[in-house]
Amino acid sequence: MDDKNDAGILEKINSPEDIRKLDIDQLNILAGEIRGKIIETASKNGGHIAPSLGAVELTLAIHYVFDTPKDKLIWDVGHQAYAHKIITGRRDQFHTLRKKGGISGFPKREESIYDVFGVGHSSTSISAASGVAEARCLKDENFKVIAVIGDGSMTAGISFEGLNWSGDRKKDLIVVVNDNEMSISPNVGAMSSYLNRIMTGQRITKLRTDIKSFLKTIPGVGAQIIKFTKQAEESFKGFIAPGMLFEELGFQYVGPLQGHRLDHLIKNFQNIKKLNRPVLVHVVTKKGKGYKFAEEEPSRFHGLGPFDIDTGKPIVKSDAHPSYTKIFGETMVNLAKENPRIVAITAAMPQGTGLDLFAREIPKRFYDVGIAEQHGVTFAAGLATQGFVPVVAIYSSFLQRAYDQIIHDVCLQKLPVVFALDRGGVVGDDGPTHHGLFDYSFLRIIPNIVVMAPKDENELQHMLKTAVEYGGPVSVRYPRGEGFGVSLDAVPTPIEIGKGEIIREGTDLAIIAIGSTVYPALAAAGKLKSEGIGATVINSRFVKPLDRDLLCDTASSLKKIITVEENALQGGFGSAVLELFQETGISDVTIKRLGINDKFVEQATQAELRSMYGIDEEGIAEAARELVGV
Repeated sequence: MDDKNDAGILEKINSPEDIRKLDIDQLNILAGEIRGKIIETASKNGGHIAPSLGAVELTLAIHYVFDTPKDKLIWDVGHQAYAHKIITGRRDQFHTLRKKGGISGFPKREESIYDVFGVGHSSTSISAASGVAEARCLKDENFKVIAVIGDGSMTAGISFEGLNWSGDRKKDLIVVVNDNEMSISPNVGAMSSYLNRIMTGQRITKLRTDIKSFLKTIPGVGAQIIKFTKQAEESFKGFIAPGMLFEELGFQYVGPLQGHRLDHLIKNFQNIKKLNRPVLVHVVTKKGKGYKFAEEEPSRFHGLGPFDIDTGKPIVKSDAHPSYTKIFGETMVNLAKENPRIVAITAAMPQGTGLDLFAREIPKRFYDVGIAEQHGVTFAAGLATQGFVPVVAIYSSFLQRAYDQIIHDVCLQKLPVVFALDRGGVVGDDGPTHHGLFDYSFLRIIPNIVVMAPKDENELQHMLKTAVEYGGPVSVRYPRGEGFGVSLDAVPTPIEIGKGEIIREGTDLAIIAIGSTVYPALAAAGKLKSEGIGATVINSRFVKPLDRDLLCDTASSLKKIITVEENALQGGFGSAVLELFQETGISDVTIKRLGINDKFVEQATQAELRSMYGIDEEGIAEAARELVGV
């Protein structure tokens, strides 16, 4: 939505100081206008619409009561922070959300003084806020620190590590748990069940209200009974509410509060602001609030591309090919029906990884561990010791969170755990926190693991078959988005470990590509042929182990080599090829590596990013021209 179309109150809001001049009625109107802007922008740009719609009143209440940016507000994940961005000076730039050169979809320190801590992965807010609170004490300063956590983030171990430590320190810290009863998919785990079953705000709040209303009708004694029941409630709360748990961790518990009642939120935050100890505020909200399609399907509207506002339906190309994620999910079901030892594990992303189909078809062998990648990997290792073949489906950037478990619990013990890494390479508009640009590098240095990447969706199903039959640690990495539309073989068959393939022959140079860069390399070779340059194209298939004979023979005969990868150059596929040539004594070759140089890649479309870093068809062709001196 352009600024000129903003409703009357929103167009006057340039900072939180402006909202502090409004009354409750005006704030409620503003909440509606903000929702309209979020919906309008997300319908064009895509984004995390449902969680941000659910946190509008909470955002307004916090900024209304606390003196931000002096008081430090730290968001978790950032999926909930669109309203925060709009009212902190970025209203006029909000239409650029998630676009190249535009504002980030997540809090980002370089973007605003109101973004105290950069986020993108979940469950970090409490630990970060405790660090800010400790720094405040060391510097002898005076301000409030507020961490907003929710959207499933309380299922991760780091959130409880932060609570345990900061509660024991007894420093002035406010933790707001935004309980929308869902993460990306329905929450899992005992803690989630406890919060949702016993502490659901609507039920408790309604019960309290009904009882108090009834007691007030009793002449003479009603007020005394209310006072008595309030005292009894504090004891009773220890049995039925989260107060007992969080207060044992050192936090004063407040709540549950109605998350869409601005008057209640503001009054409670005004009282909480006066406290000088760890406080946990339990706020119950509705994910997707204010947009019926997001309320009805909050998982689908957690993060999505452009959609039609009137119908809520995604806007997709009519000629779109099936996604890698879809092919993975279907192949997993087929393989698991043939092999009863295959189990599927994900970390709160059954839909995002394509395992929702597996969950429906083979529920007894499907496990969603919540936002707990470390637990998920070690859980898989435990299953593997008992003869099962666990396939752990996690986005590439999220697997980073379980690195020690991959090394210590899986690879050291040579256990047959398969890592299916979705969103490998550039992911587009989610930006640097979500690009999967490091897995080739951080996995290939680990002993005992096989690292491979398919050139297309057909090769993906063959690699999955290879992985589940290998008998040791394997990673299979594939990109976000649709495949190339190739036909799928009826029966997946194993690929020989470490065996690459020549898919085009030429006499001037060789382009050795891996994964998503193979087809662009092939297209570049076609363009070069029309210019009189002959390029051999090799689909390496494997980052580890490499096809030593194929690569060394090619280098010895052609002398000019380009490696192409959608990964960091440091320690990546190209580095592996260089190491191979050094080890085998091949020194009379000229090598050019294409990939991502030493930086965090910003947001843009996948096509824009591949062009920027020279790993698309034209970038590869230009590198070849330079190499052969044309």
